[in-house]
Amino acid sequence: MPDPDDPLAWARDHTPILRSFAEEYGETRPFDGYTVAVASHLEAKTGVLIETLHAAGAEVLFAPSEPQSTHGDVVNALDAVEGITAFAEEGMSDEAFDAAQHDLLEREPDFILDDGCELIAKVHADHPEVAAGVLGGGEQTTAGVTRLEAMDEEGVLEFPVYSVNDTPMKHFFDNVHGTGESSLTNIAISTNSIISGKTVVVAGYGYCGRGVARKARGMGAQTVVTEIDSRKALEAHMDGHRVMSMDEAAEEGDLFVTTTGNRDVLRREHFEKMADGAMLANSGHFDVEIVVEDLEAMAEDVSDPKEGVTRYHLPDGRRLDLLADGRLVNLTGPYSQGHPAEVMDTTFAMMFVAARDMLTGDDRLSAGVYAIPDRLDRAVADRKLETLDVSIDELTDSQRAYYDDWEHADSSF
Repeated sequence: MPDPDDPLAWARDHTPILRSFAEEYGETRPFDGYTVAVASHLEAKTGVLIETLHAAGAEVLFAPSEPQSTHGDVVNALDAVEGITAFAEEGMSDEAFDAAQHDLLEREPDFILDDGCELIAKVHADHPEVAAGVLGGGEQTTAGVTRLEAMDEEGVLEFPVYSVNDTPMKHFFDNVHGTGESSLTNIAISTNSIISGKTVVVAGYGYCGRGVARKARGMGAQTVVTEIDSRKALEAHMDGHRVMSMDEAAEEGDLFVTTTGNRDVLRREHFEKMADGAMLANSGHFDVEIVVEDLEAMAEDVSDPKEGVTRYHLPDGRRLDLLADGRLVNLTGPYSQGHPAEVMDTTFAMMFVAARDMLTGDDRLSAGVYAIPDRLDRAVADRKLETLDVSIDELTDSQRAYYDDWEHADSSF
């Protein structure tokens, strides 16, 4: 009989790909003898990934990738399972969060599934003897892949890592729909305010920013996009958003959402131009996109008008509202639950197949950052369609021949 208090039950119901992996690979157990480390936001969907890896034979060690997104009931349920070990607790300080990741790495995992390059960066910087024994890894975020590429360029990366973030089954769904919907949903819930009619300024027009801007406009907002890349700026313009510099946008916006993966995106010079009541939220992995220190220095008083909202009272009477302390608004707010389970099903499925392919495949990759093979991405897409009971067409023989014939000399085939 199902446990009515099982914190993973709802997420399991909405992650059919992971459930199918647990059933299929629970029989063949491809991860027998391997220890897999997982760093991610420790809520129910991540819990289903962890139990799926365990069902496939892995000993699993897990730690948070952000200290304020941990759900204690999920951690406790997983930690009670033999062969799964938690290095986390709800409400961790930044110092405890950092120490927990180091404690995990001292257990010498064989494979690392990472978020934000948290574990992979630390194992290289502080545990080189452990890094030398790691067989491989997978990274699911834009920020993490950026760090990995910098490590690879510098020649310090000790093992191969699949760039899960850059595969279509991740960025077309998780980044666009997951980040877009969950960010705006949690902003609306945390503030009990409406998106429709507001001017929403989105910093960055990568996949995440594209999703936030698209969803905001669909909810009735007026959308402004800021960018540093001329091509992405043109794309945003052609998609119907107004494009301007942040200096200009600061005077226009009611709600600002940062999605750049870089630091100091919203800072003093922008805060000085913002209207009374402007709301500031971050959807980037690290809490460096909004310069909170500038807000603190400018404010003559600080209050908390609502849980998850910090209000900075400026000397001229204006009030600026910072959501979730500038951390990930869709995961660290008081009501935040992260991306929808249906979206994380595809992302975590890609993380699972990345580990399976690298640990059990015939090819042994040298150290470096690698794209996930297209065959794996397509296999997960096919399985997702099966779970949705959606059918698609196949090429006919004549269509396949047409693709293969570069001259197109004979149209009869």
